[in-house]
Amino acid sequence: MKAILLLANGQIFEGESLGMPGTTIGEVVFATGMVGFEETLTDPSYYGQIITQTYPLIGNYGMNSQDPESDRVWAKGYIVREACDAPSNFRCEETLDAFLKENKVIGLQGIDTRRLTRVLRESGVMNGAITTEYDAMDEAARAQLMERIQSYAVTDAVASVTCAAPSEHNPGGAPHVALLDFGCKANILRCLVKRGCHVTVLPASTTPEQLAALAPDGLMLSNGPGDPAENTDLIARLRVMLDSGIPTFGICLGHQLTALAAGAETTKLKYGHRGANQPVTDREAGRTYITSQNHGYAVVGESLPAEVGQVSHVNANDGTCEGVRYSRWNCFTVQFHPEACGGPRDTEFLFDTFIRRIHNSKEDRHA
Repeated sequence: MKAILLLANGQIFEGESLGMPGTTIGEVVFATGMVGFEETLTDPSYYGQIITQTYPLIGNYGMNSQDPESDRVWAKGYIVREACDAPSNFRCEETLDAFLKENKVIGLQGIDTRRLTRVLRESGVMNGAITTEYDAMDEAARAQLMERIQSYAVTDAVASVTCAAPSEHNPGGAPHVALLDFGCKANILRCLVKRGCHVTVLPASTTPEQLAALAPDGLMLSNGPGDPAENTDLIARLRVMLDSGIPTFGICLGHQLTALAAGAETTKLKYGHRGANQPVTDREAGRTYITSQNHGYAVVGESLPAEVGQVSHVNANDGTCEGVRYSRWNCFTVQFHPEACGGPRDTEFLFDTFIRRIHNSKEDRHA
């Protein structure tokens, strides 16, 4: 079945339908990972977006029920150069196309994804629509679709992806970590449980009073979608939580929200950082790590008040802020995903750093 991508600038890419037929509108972005398509599709940080995979063959090892980062696909659509219809892997349970149909995701294959990526790099991320209904569309209908494309915006992102109620994981473990879910990837929870933590996952709407009543030993701030600056009430609540002195570790959106709570600013990147090959330099250690990332916004490092903290990590490609160590709070945050194994588990040690902070804090209180 024929399908097309119509961009907000009027450009059209013609290909074949992948997954469900129909029409979907979203923010068109590109991701550079060669693998991890299961994790990408189920990452809540892609809420409201149409994902373009730059690697030419996607789905070659199939889909399984063990690797997803959440229980559903959050992306609005999916674009690949070629979808493998005969995957080969002992863990494979179904094809990419079957998975997309199962999850009612509208996709597109057979277009020049290199050309599309160049458009997004040069012009910046823009809205678009994937549709299989183009042939039946007259000029008036196409104009109406373009109007919908241009007016589309990703809103209420965190509220749309956060959990509805608290949940307990590994009860009886220690230390006890409260995980604020802004669109949390499952592997963040796994990394904490693997280290013996008792984890309570909390909705993003949790108040400082509710957190205090829980009396956790540490606070984990998850990744998530959308414009961080929109979350004004959440930022205000987070500032109160951090003022309590609780040891805190923030990832991705958690990093951005913490910086905003500290008085810094965030900015929308031209085309974002999405993929498993982003180089990040730790300024103090003088070492560069290969990291996995998925974000369209960044903290403006120069806007961070000096008395609050300092930029600890920077992106080796464009110099953007990738981490902050706070002096005002018992807190550190990173823009990248240490749970995602960007290299040979390059930055997963940051979870151990977090656990040590919790133990040190408890020792200081009992001293």
